Amino acid sequence: MMSLHFPGTGGRGQATTAVTRRRSCVGGLVCMLAAFSSPAGAVEGRVGMERLPDRVRVTLDGAEFTNYIYAGPGRAKPVLHPLLGPHGIRLTRSWPLGPLLAGEPKDHPHQESFWFAHGNVNGHDFWTGRGGARIENVALDKAADGVIEARCRWLAADGTEVCHDRRTMRFAAEGDDRTIDHEITITAGAVPVVFGDTKEGTMAVRVRPELTVAAEGGTSGGTGHYLNAADERDKRVWGRPAAWVDLSGAVENRSLGVACFDHPANLRHPSTWHARGYGLFAANPFGLHDFTGAAAGTGRVEIAPGKSLTLRHRWLLHAGDAAEARIADRYAAWIGPGDAIAPVEPGAAEDR
Repeated sequence: MMSLHFPGTGGRGQATTAVTRRRSCVGGLVCMLAAFSSPAGAVEGRVGMERLPDRVRVTLDGAEFTNYIYAGPGRAKPVLHPLLGPHGIRLTRSWPLGPLLAGEPKDHPHQESFWFAHGNVNGHDFWTGRGGARIENVALDKAADGVIEARCRWLAADGTEVCHDRRTMRFAAEGDDRTIDHEITITAGAVPVVFGDTKEGTMAVRVRPELTVAAEGGTSGGTGHYLNAADERDKRVWGRPAAWVDLSGAVENRSLGVACFDHPANLRHPSTWHARGYGLFAANPFGLHDFTGAAAGTGRVEIAPGKSLTLRHRWLLHAGDAAEARIADRYAAWIGPGDAIAPVEPGAAEDR
């Protein structure tokens, strides 16, 4: 059993000590897990991987797809950089890992292309790395067959381990589109691990200037627009619960986008979103005080010693806008038929 502790708030944040996931049937569970591990429509045999001293280079048909960068001077966390979408076009920001793109601002240097981190874990800021907190890759267990499996330690400035994780990234193609399935299991050691209630997190990308929302603080010339599963748009997406969010716009004279799917088994599904017009796009189920105006601490989650929390997301790099890319249909295909696995939610019971 995974022991998670939530503050008492009623509704989505109702108090619990043992949180359990319901299964409607064994067949439904198998369908759900298969949907996550084997992307529908994926083209096999196209993804290549090369281990280098500081990264794993991921290719698609021999051309760059992304890099899992986990070492090097000043590296505070592992990242994927860049994310190249349909037609090999870059969709994430270049700076600070590469030269500035046209119109790209030098802000938020911690927002590096694609990453997983949080701004308050036992009081340590892994989101920005201020104070010396860092996420250190300690092992690459696999880098082959379109899959990277890695283990990381979350370290305080003095080197003390706060928690550790095992993360899996699966890379695939769906026609011209590309998918990244990201699964991370965070485990507490001898002491509890508390993910604090802050908007600064968690499963994130930072997009290139053309995909920012110009009218909502984005770059001049930005053409991007947000849309979520509740049909909310642009600034109304920020802080709202949704099963998926899409950000699409015009890049290099093509209509392209980035979508993120929140797995139904995730904590507090559907997730709330830290989605800003200037190009930060993150699923964050912890920041309820900032997002909803709930009492401070409402969103905090405690992982008991020796227990774990798993979060799963699919990222889709696609051609067209959300409607043209059939984001709603592709989300439904990803999760499989029915509500096979209920979310990790206060008041539910989980068997792992």
